[in-house]
Amino acid sequence: MGVACALLVLLAALLTGCQSPSGAAEEDGRLGESGSGSASATASGRQVTPTRPAGYGAVFLGVDECSSFGTTSFTEVSCTSERAAARVVARHDGTVADGPLCPGTTDFVLHISEQSQTSDEDGDGAIPQGYACMRNLAPPHPGDPGGGGGPRTIVGDCVYSSGDGQVRETSCDGKGERKPQYKVTKAVDKRAKCPLSTALYVQLGGEKPVGCARPV
Repeated sequence: MGVACALLVLLAALLTGCQSPSGAAEEDGRLGESGSGSASATASGRQVTPTRPAGYGAVFLGVDECSSFGTTSFTEVSCTSERAAARVVARHDGTVADGPLCPGTTDFVLHISEQSQTSDEDGDGAIPQGYACMRNLAPPHPGDPGGGGGPRTIVGDCVYSSGDGQVRETSCDGKGERKPQYKVTKAVDKRAKCPLSTALYVQLGGEKPVGCARPV
């Protein structure tokens, strides 16, 4: 679930010290790093270990490849397999903190730890550290506008105040655990460009890092 820093228009002082809890999305939609030797899926806080079967692409979980879901591991599988659950929409080497943002409608992110060729039990090559931006093959899509989750907060998402200057995403339809308080209606590069009806500024990241939110 996305977490973002926010500032009420009525407040005179800038809220500072906004930090995300471990394992949650930071205010710009980026995700905290997973521990060494493991990979983590942010869909529901699962800690998973990558398994690479022989016979698939040269890049582990490359763009347009698919993965299965499991409670302790994820595996690269054919997208036509009945086990396929999510597709890679973007793939980057390195860490999320230093790399490009995932596409706005990404449902979750898989952090992939480095694996050397000598430690690869299948012997089919090394896997560099990286991350894969994943999109579920079938609904629900928490990364969609108003979906109530995903690693990024985007236009169309709804949020509620979680205290200390932070907001969290929740479903716009009101069916989530928390009712929506604000909806992000526009993304701009400066706060001054937000509509007069704006009641909350939400940090989105990217080229237009300011989200203009109104009460719902």
